[in-house]
Amino acid sequence: MSNVTTRALRLLALLQSRTVWTGPELAGELEVTVRTVRRDVDRLREMGYPVLTSAGHGGGYQLGAGRELPPLLLGAHEAVAVAVGLRLTASSGIEGLDAEALRALAALDRILPPEVRAEVSAVSNALGVVSRPMPVARAEVLLALATAVRDRRRIRVDYEKLGGERGERRLEPHRVLSVEGRWYLFAWDLDREDWRTFRLDRMHAVHPSTFTITERPTPDIEATVRESITVGGYRAAATVRILAPFEEVAPQVPARSGTVTADGPGACILRAGADELHWVAMHLAWIGAPVEVIDPPELLDVIEGMRDWAGSARMAPGQ
Repeated sequence: MSNVTTRALRLLALLQSRTVWTGPELAGELEVTVRTVRRDVDRLREMGYPVLTSAGHGGGYQLGAGRELPPLLLGAHEAVAVAVGLRLTASSGIEGLDAEALRALAALDRILPPEVRAEVSAVSNALGVVSRPMPVARAEVLLALATAVRDRRRIRVDYEKLGGERGERRLEPHRVLSVEGRWYLFAWDLDREDWRTFRLDRMHAVHPSTFTITERPTPDIEATVRESITVGGYRAAATVRILAPFEEVAPQVPARSGTVTADGPGACILRAGADELHWVAMHLAWIGAPVEVIDPPELLDVIEGMRDWAGSARMAPGQ
């Protein structure tokens, strides 16, 4: 490979690593003159790379977006990060992206140097993903929603309720969130005139519109979504005060199981939903801290029943 070709590839790598470079900065990195940098930039342009030039203070050279994706030059550590990310994406639960991620990983693996391939294998083995089967979101749904949120456009969604009934929802999307492997959309429901949380795995199609969303006061999105998915979808909801610091309790409550808020230095409030209150009582027993039932009163009856049951436990005869 000639010195000119080697230098051009090095120049391309530099342009990919940062948004803007000045001529003197590139000359210093390549150990050439500014005039040589200009000639090498012209060579890249002749090869189809859209190298842009901006004048004035803070100006310089930058790599623009072209009609085709140019070769991506990666260092060893960057190649490891990309390869490991692709392997994790293959287990992400996003339908359609798993196969694409595996194809991209195969293409990358063919050109990795042996030492980099060995490091990818070692890191991937250390980050093995073990997951339970979970409803998946379609890749086209996820991308359509993300685009609508970015462009602030209204959408129509073919949505399936928990009971299987399907219907159209007119929404103003505000945020797409992933909570413990499941994807949700936080949006303003135009027909119900209220904020709602929707599961992406129940969306069969997303139809963007040209109408922009309306500016309106927005609640704490993450807190609202957590409340919706931990309480709103269940037959029973419970609120208890746990007499232990927030920092001790919060790690023991998964995001889809309940919401925890501090209530002074030595207590916190847990809001949880369940189809049966005994599941809430069992979770509280697992946490193991003293509790005060705020609502509903029936939860205390369930807890007392568990206490009576536990008090009746005995060793089997002859043991």
